Parts: sequence; C-alpha cells; structure tokens
Amino acid sequence: MASNYETFFTLDSFAVVGRSAAKPFPLLSYRGLKQQGKTVYAVDPSTDAIDGDRAYPDLASLPTSVQGVILEVPKEETRDWVAAAADAGVRDLWVHMAHDTPEAVALAAERGIDLRTGTCAVMYLTQGFSYHSIHKWIMQALGKY
Repeated sequence: MASNYETFFTLDSFAVVGRSAAKPFPLLSYRGLKQQGKTVYAVDPSTDAIDGDRAYPDLASLPTSVQGVILEVPKEETRDWVAAAADAGVRDLWVHMAHDTPEAVALAAERGIDLRTGTCAVMYLTQGFSYHSIHKWIMQALGKY
C-alpha cells in the first residue's frame, strides 16, 4: 500500500514554491515533476523566471488551479504560504523537511490540508543512484517512507 507521501505524486498538477533571493529555488523537485509529465508551475516572488520558465509571484497568479503544492521557502514564510495554499483551494501540501513550524502545521490542520512534512520530496522524484536514493533507502528501512 502506498504511503501518504507516495500518493502525493499521483496528483496531476503542482506548484513548486521557493524564494530564490533567499535560497536556491527547489529545482530538483520542479524538474522531477516535469520529467514525470506533471503540470507544474514555478512560484517565486523574487524572480520572473525559473529554469527558463515563467515564475509566478504567488498562487493566486497561476493560470489555473493546482492540486498539490511543494513549499521550500524560508521557514519564517511557511505559515503565510500555507494560508495562501488554503485560500487557493489546495488540499495537498508538502512542506520541505525542517521548513515547517507549529503554526503552519496547526493552520494546515485547521484548514483541512493534507500536510506532508518531515522529509524531502526529491527522494520520491529522483530515479537512479544518488544521495536522494540513499536517503530513500534509509527511510524505507526505518519504515518512514
């Protein structure tokens, strides 16, 4: 049976949210979703383009709604992005490991969002041998995949 983390990637459309002015944009997640043939939008209020694609300043600016959102923003912004996702009708949200806050987790629960956190989305997206595949193997061995 697939875990809640794995079922996240059965969705068809995603936004990947970062703030490249503060830290590198989560390109591995963005590219991994594109390689799987998903509809994926880059959301980054600090730039107009990510990886040659248009970047949107917020979720409300997307040309269509998305089913899932991956957040990898500075931790102090996480709660506000969770609120924005809820306002956009998103029900599936992944907050990159160590970027969650108690306030963001509580808000997600209050707004009915299925929140995934505590691990890295890339280990579910990357194929072949890499640092992320080792991470995946360890998490599987620990029963946390």
